[in-house]
Amino acid sequence: MYDLRSDTITLPTRQMRNAMAEAEVGDDVYHEDASINRLEKMASEMIGKEDAIFVPSGSMGNLVTLYINGGRGKEVLCDINSHIIQHEVGSIASIAGTLSIGVPTTKGILTAAMLEPLIKEKSYDLAQTVLIEVENTIGGICYPYANLVEIKALAEKHNMLVHTDGARFFNAVVATNTDPVELADQTDTLTFCISKGLGAPVGSLLCGSSPFIEEARAIRKMLGGGMRQAGILAAAGIYALTNNITRLKDDHNRATQIAKALEQTDWALFDIADVQTNIIFFAVHGVSGKRVEKVMRNHNIACFGGNETVRLVTNLNNTQQDIDEVCKEIARIDKKEFFA
Repeated sequence: MYDLRSDTITLPTRQMRNAMAEAEVGDDVYHEDASINRLEKMASEMIGKEDAIFVPSGSMGNLVTLYINGGRGKEVLCDINSHIIQHEVGSIASIAGTLSIGVPTTKGILTAAMLEPLIKEKSYDLAQTVLIEVENTIGGICYPYANLVEIKALAEKHNMLVHTDGARFFNAVVATNTDPVELADQTDTLTFCISKGLGAPVGSLLCGSSPFIEEARAIRKMLGGGMRQAGILAAAGIYALTNNITRLKDDHNRATQIAKALEQTDWALFDIADVQTNIIFFAVHGVSGKRVEKVMRNHNIACFGGNETVRLVTNLNNTQQDIDEVCKEIARIDKKEFFA
């Protein structure tokens, strides 16, 4: 079975496991874990922010930001299908107490022009609009740099902040060949995962100003994210950031290879221009995503089927031989199988 459900299923390599076994550890709640401290410093320097904090998940990193820079009774503007609305169990409302204003977009990409009319003027009876959230990549699609510049300028004009859910931030960096510092300069805070394409088993980094990160440490503890000898996990992150960023290009190329195989079929519906990184979304007309998932599994391809669409994600567990075989299996699928 060729597992293309997600890049979260990656397993640490032998070299990464060795780094974890040899990690120098301490008590991170006391800020005494040398490996955690090194990872946080490394992360903040890589994207040009003052400081960073290691959190167990990207969801927690986003939630901490929404709690601090969003706040109870305040509004955050974001894409209607963004992760903070659709896939974080309502924590934006139930824990941060922040009101999400979902903006309909084309392929998840916000623009300053669509956001500005939604910014409320201060009034005693209105929720104040305080934060804009972007997701880069979103569905594997990279934000145009010009959009980010305009959104940041809009936020500054209205005394607002910008947060980036950059779970796959380094996929965007590699795909667009953009300096990560330049990209991160268009946001006040940013989360990125080390547990997806970068191949570490656990964790994300939340980056921002030093005062923000100081407050984030207290909120992380409140949410149950205080960790002790977490340097074992940090060592995996250090290895990932050192060795696994440039190789994301391999995942992107392999996703493109699969997309070209899908393009040759008479059943896969999608825009190949949307396959910019390691994620492919496609549909089969008149067939549920769950049914397509079942047919793909019959051909030894594990994918994720939703109500209408299907997602394939390449990752470092896949070899080139795996991808070659996946493409052969796709070519063998007869359209009639979806309706059998």
